[in-house]
Amino acid sequence: MEKTTFKITKMDCPSEEQMIRMKLESYAQVKYLDFDIPNRKLEVYHVDGIEDIQTSIAGLNLGDSLEGTTEAEPPVMEDQSKQKRILWWVLGINFGFFVIEMTTGWISSSMGLVADSLDMLADSIVYALSLFAVGGAISRKKKVAKYSGYFQMALATLGFAEVLRRFFSNTETPLFQWMIIVSIFALAGNLISLWLINKAKSQEAHMQASAIFTSNDIIVNGGVIVAGVLVYFLNSKWPDLVIGGIVFTFVMRGALRILKLSK
Repeated sequence: MEKTTFKITKMDCPSEEQMIRMKLESYAQVKYLDFDIPNRKLEVYHVDGIEDIQTSIAGLNLGDSLEGTTEAEPPVMEDQSKQKRILWWVLGINFGFFVIEMTTGWISSSMGLVADSLDMLADSIVYALSLFAVGGAISRKKKVAKYSGYFQMALATLGFAEVLRRFFSNTETPLFQWMIIVSIFALAGNLISLWLINKAKSQEAHMQASAIFTSNDIIVNGGVIVAGVLVYFLNSKWPDLVIGGIVFTFVMRGALRILKLSK
């Protein structure tokens, strides 16, 4: 068996990992993929040649370069069942707070909460693709990714439109109490998720990337809390609209990454 190492400069989250997995899944000579997302590296354990594999990776336009090929022993596999249990919990927390924040966001007229809920949904879709797609047909995975990406993009576009509508019209000030309280609970949920992920002490790329995703969510939660405090002190809707617009940008970026999985 051989190990070929690639440097992939644009690989910085689970979306790119899933793109590569789905692209290489049909190659029988690929035995194992080892992702190092923080260092933007991929190790492909394979038999036979690497040319077709390299061509497929290059087709994703992720800034790949081949660093070298060496003889290697098959890697020791981690406990996948433990990782899946943790990811199920993280998926449940993310999707649960998507529903909670979306509902309370519209009730309280807070675009910050609505935007944060869609950010949670984007993470949930990536986790769900990782969990549900195991062993499934490539065409089905790509179809799920395509529909999910367009759905996410449509929601983000509607969110941007609503932010602009509220910016140029005389709308009510959001209920800051809801913004702060719900975001504190979402922050607690993300802290629990991060604790579960770190507790696993996994070196697998998707677990490390999940920790990065969750850490980013914690920052967003903090932003919505700060916006709620500013709404109270300034008695203005502008802090909520600003944080909503910023988070919707992240949501749109997440939708584009999900769509890449369908290609």
